[in-house]
Amino acid sequence: MMGAYLDFIRIRFITMLAYRVNYYSGIVIYAINIGAYYFLWKAIFGEQQELAGFTVAQMTTYVAVSWMARAFYFNNLDREIANDIRDGSVATQMTRPYSYLLVKMMQGFGEGLFRLLLFMIPGMIIVCLIFPVTLPTDPMTWMIYLVMLLFSFLINSQINILTGLFAFFVENNEGMMRMKRVMVDLFSGVVVPIAFFPGWLAEIMKWLPFQAITYLPSSVFTGRTPGSEIAGVFGLQVVWFVVLLVPIWFTWRAARKRLFVQGG
Repeated sequence: MMGAYLDFIRIRFITMLAYRVNYYSGIVIYAINIGAYYFLWKAIFGEQQELAGFTVAQMTTYVAVSWMARAFYFNNLDREIANDIRDGSVATQMTRPYSYLLVKMMQGFGEGLFRLLLFMIPGMIIVCLIFPVTLPTDPMTWMIYLVMLLFSFLINSQINILTGLFAFFVENNEGMMRMKRVMVDLFSGVVVPIAFFPGWLAEIMKWLPFQAITYLPSSVFTGRTPGSEIAGVFGLQVVWFVVLLVPIWFTWRAARKRLFVQGG
């Protein structure tokens, strides 16, 4: 059975290859975004060598890594699930001998692998040639970051799945999906590192899963997180991954009891 799920990864990866030109243009767009943030933060730092625990070099690397990591963990699983619910195709998929939600996760991972190999890695190489990005030289840091990046994908995908499932209850969750996307980009630390948030808001963010998507992995990668705290930071990602399984399970259980087909 697991082989069937692996096929969903392979099929989505091959499907994405058909549209790879679109992602080549995406590399340019992300490079422009990184450049804009680089010059913005450079102006904010001015003559100062450190702000909120960030040095100029760390901030440059943080911006580049955060945006390129987004290229890997980003997906539209929420929109795919909402579309399946609206057109009624979810009813057919639920009768098949596999887990609908696990299939969606595998499809998202296939897309993520494509983005990693043909978007994130080439984009990071280009960005490193243009901007003064400082990459870690310790292989262990790279290994830890890659594992944390995987959990970034899992947590972001869980939030997307949970958002998509709300289409069972509200029928049109377009506004919710847009709000979710803004919240993830803002509160995960892609737009502004959480260290720059007001104290009270930064404390609130510690109790939300968004920091586990971008801020925590990028802080480890840039060396802002001391080696003695890495295990705790990674453990926090694992905790959020497990915690998010609970609302997904309850929402899916409730959704299956009230499914009605609107079209199809």
